[in-house]
Amino acid sequence: MRFYLISDNIDTQMGMRLAGIEGVVVHGEEETSAALNEAMDKKNVAVILITTIAKSKCEELVDKYKLERAVPLIVEIPDRHAGSGVTDSIGRYLKEAVGI
Repeated sequence: MRFYLISDNIDTQMGMRLAGIEGVVVHGEEETSAALNEAMDKKNVAVILITTIAKSKCEELVDKYKLERAVPLIVEIPDRHAGSGVTDSIGRYLKEAVGI
């Protein structure tokens, strides 16, 4: 089992490749959704890392997968362009999932 990255920029992808994590750089909503669908179908991927900006392009699809499938785990990560929005996004996800 391994990690897989979906990033909106090459810098994050290069950094992850140095750590041994393969992935793709995506631009636009359709390309991001297609990359996520493809990653979800990979049998050897346990964790999908997705940058904040990439996630914002297909947020409904990410939320759908998080609620419907336990594996692979989708984890939003900040990149050099993201601020503290990850914490807000986690809070929003918990609010929707738990109703708090």
